Amino acid sequence: MNTTPPNACPAWRRLEAHAGIWRGARLAELLASDPARALNLSARAPGVQLDYSRQRVDALTLALLAQLAAERGFEEWRAALFAGAPINTTEGRAVRHAELRAGDAAPAEVKAALQQTGSLAQSIRAGRRFTRIVSLGAGGSDLGPRLLADAFGDGRLDVRFVASVDPLELQRALAGADPESTLIVVVSKTFTTQETLANATAARHWGCKSFYAVTANAQAARQFGAGEVLPMWDWVGGRFSVWSAVSFAAICAIGGDAFAEFLSGGHDIDRHFLETPIGQNVPGLMALLGVWNVNFLGAQAQAVMPYAHRLRLLPAYLQQLEMESNGKGVDREDRALGYATCPVLFGSEGTPSQHSFHQLLHQGTQAVPADFIVAGIDPVLDANAEAQAQALAVGTAGAVGTSDASLPAHRRYPGNRPSSTLRLDRMDARTLGRLLAIYEHKVFAQGVLWNINSFDQWGVELGKEMAKKILGGAH
Repeated sequence: MNTTPPNACPAWRRLEAHAGIWRGARLAELLASDPARALNLSARAPGVQLDYSRQRVDALTLALLAQLAAERGFEEWRAALFAGAPINTTEGRAVRHAELRAGDAAPAEVKAALQQTGSLAQSIRAGRRFTRIVSLGAGGSDLGPRLLADAFGDGRLDVRFVASVDPLELQRALAGADPESTLIVVVSKTFTTQETLANATAARHWGCKSFYAVTANAQAARQFGAGEVLPMWDWVGGRFSVWSAVSFAAICAIGGDAFAEFLSGGHDIDRHFLETPIGQNVPGLMALLGVWNVNFLGAQAQAVMPYAHRLRLLPAYLQQLEMESNGKGVDREDRALGYATCPVLFGSEGTPSQHSFHQLLHQGTQAVPADFIVAGIDPVLDANAEAQAQALAVGTAGAVGTSDASLPAHRRYPGNRPSSTLRLDRMDARTLGRLLAIYEHKVFAQGVLWNINSFDQWGVELGKEMAKKILGGAH
């Protein structure tokens, strides 16, 4: 597969020249002069529409970006992903998380794990033994399940999550609970994660006697005292594991039927990503637009604003997914990069975010591309999202149709700030599965374009080793 540095590709050099045109172009003029722009610059995946008409692109930009993807061997890399090839080269591992949501086509071990997980969760939801479930995890063992449970928990069980080693989070998660009716779920692939095991030990000292584990180290889990052990595999990275038994506590919160819909939504996007040409491929287009903004228009950050309370934890989930995957400074051949990779991702729920960081988006000294996510929940929410995206694009001059020279400088919005809008057909578990899979495949495609390994995270190791030494020296 092609490992040529992207900035050595002919399309990259053409894009650099093409970007010069866009430094003087105005989104307000493009939108006003082309009533069909929103229709032409859009793409559809199952249950989701991507509107990128407010991005600073035209047909030539998209053609050049598609050419870059071809020169980087995008289709070959995509085929390798779905064929289970060991594309996580630094760890010699396949990347098979899509198999977790493959339905009837899933491997036998995945089907067996789903059956075991679903049966346990159903027995807990139907019984009266446990009234409080506390899931202990870190990173990918926490963020995805926490998002899923927060979005669609039905209240039948009190399900809580603990990720921090700060004792206060565990204390709050256990407050008011009865140790006899509390289940602790320990989620750790190696069953050696320092923060997670510290919290598990503290929960035992608190008085809890019931422990389940989700791990690849069943022996260590049994030795700790886990009554049930659910599997993890080394071919699923933590930040791609929400589709697995890692989400056991979330399944207890939302029910097996909703989790099955969540998996089906992810599979919907897998088929779309695999089968759709990149020019109409929603994750592929989002990847291309991100590379365009970062590498050719100089963006250093990316904002994500979901206008749905159910998605309030999505930005935190995406921070890990994107920055742990693509926050890399060397390529697949260990060569230092001469180009930028992942931007800093931040965000929050709209409309609260409008009273937080939107000031910077509208009038700050840097243009920050933004993703608006709307779900048709409420006309007020949708109107606010549309207004924010349009104001970013056209500024005060475009909004009123005349020059804003009469306004004092502090009242002017410069506009020309790019954004995309993801419109969801509905807000349910299947749609959430679709949305998460879209961003997963965006991350993978950008890794291909940047020639980096999106599936390792060596940058988190040094600090952990140093912390162990500091702790060792303190005793």
